[in-house]
Amino acid sequence: METITPDPRRWWALAALVASMLTLGFDLTILNVALPTMAADLDASTGAQQWMADAYVVVFAALMLPAGLLGDRFGRRRMLITGLAIFLAGSLVGALAGDVNAVIAARAVMGVGGALVTPLALSVLPTLFAPDERTKAVGIVSAASALGLPLGPVIGGWLLNHFWWGSVFLVNVPMAAIGIAACVFLLPETRDPSSPKVDAPSAALTVSGLGALVYAIIEAPTRGWGDPLVLGILAASVVLIAGLVVRERRVQRPMLDMTLLTHRGFLFNTVAATLVNFILTGLLFVLPPFLQAVLGHDALGTGVRLLPMMGGLLLASRLAPKIVARFGARPTVSAGLVVLAFAGLLGSRTTVDSGYGFVALWLALTGFGFGLSLIPAMNGGLSALPRDRAGSGSGLLMTMRQVGGAIGIALLGSLLAGTFRDRLDVTGLPAGAADTAGESVVAAHMVAQHTGSADLLASANSAYVHGMDVVLLVCGIAALVAALLAAAFLPGTPRPADTPTTPDMAAEEADARQ
Repeated sequence: METITPDPRRWWALAALVASMLTLGFDLTILNVALPTMAADLDASTGAQQWMADAYVVVFAALMLPAGLLGDRFGRRRMLITGLAIFLAGSLVGALAGDVNAVIAARAVMGVGGALVTPLALSVLPTLFAPDERTKAVGIVSAASALGLPLGPVIGGWLLNHFWWGSVFLVNVPMAAIGIAACVFLLPETRDPSSPKVDAPSAALTVSGLGALVYAIIEAPTRGWGDPLVLGILAASVVLIAGLVVRERRVQRPMLDMTLLTHRGFLFNTVAATLVNFILTGLLFVLPPFLQAVLGHDALGTGVRLLPMMGGLLLASRLAPKIVARFGARPTVSAGLVVLAFAGLLGSRTTVDSGYGFVALWLALTGFGFGLSLIPAMNGGLSALPRDRAGSGSGLLMTMRQVGGAIGIALLGSLLAGTFRDRLDVTGLPAGAADTAGESVVAAHMVAQHTGSADLLASANSAYVHGMDVVLLVCGIAALVAALLAAAFLPGTPRPADTPTTPDMAAEEADARQ
């Protein structure tokens, strides 16, 4: 039987992973807070803003599987350092960008770096920690990502109040540099030379299929779902993704290992984590314009007002391992999703006159439900993976999560854009001004200030809040469906936490899962 010999440097190595994940978590929310400012300065429509957010996520999701395999074959520490260096370079490009297209390109480069960092940071954990320590390690890494979330809006808001919007990219440079130094000095090298080779056609099918799907969803509200171009691109995305699945099923050592989905624990934990990411990324996209444009807070004020969500998330990240040890993973994930559903349904009752206290309440519940459901779902998915497929398996799990995030931004952002445009009253405006006002709530505010129309300002606020409520309602329903799926299909309660787990027992359990 294979045994896991604890690495004496494992907790120091975990510090290197924390530094890496902190960098990525920091970047996620700092851009969302900056989007309204960038929309005004770069004249970016809602669709352009979606692409500024999604360029990173689509590349991130599409490259995560080959990135995991590269780490398995050539060294996970080496690829982590490479990913952080690419992320640093993309941040420099973003800081110097002068138009929307340059920002989108910079975000795509950063997505390449993020794709190398995330799955490898997770795939290192099963090789460093035995099962009895792995839950704690996953919780710490998850908390590192979570810690970056509240820091991003606050520091980003301060930067936007004092400097130009490019500073939100520039601040990533020292963060990435710290992560690189931590990996160089603290992280041992691990690899699995027997892992499958990176399959270039499969990687190309993944990138093109996901890119086509997201493009069609973003363009549909403007062109219409029946538009021939939208329908054609949707059909192309289905063909490309189907081609990927067919190819991977025929390859002897596939990059996308479909057999991993036959493990019930891996499959349904991955589904739960994907739906949670769908909800959170969509929510983080629609919330900053509400706080800035509708409620009138500056960028720093917006970041501070996102803290209740992050506080709930951090609290859940501390409590989740204890609750899992007491009640098991399935009840914990299901309960977290129910809390998330309640938060979404409660948030859908928000009005222009609700006040921030009501918003803070459902934000805190959202963060708590997110943390309570995601951490045990991620740990359950990782625990179900065979150890010799740690890189590609965790890459598949994270790919599914990020696909959920990309579709969340695209679908929920498009739902918001379409609802806003339909509800906005542009009576009496010239055709050009009416089209501009319909692009986003920020654009509508700019037109209202230029024309001196108080009615347009009130209509824009009302239309945006209505669109946000529709998005929150959809998020609540999605979380409720996910809770039902988790309760019905997740594996039952594991061995109680107080029962000793020897390395041999852990290996036997891994064999049984396979």
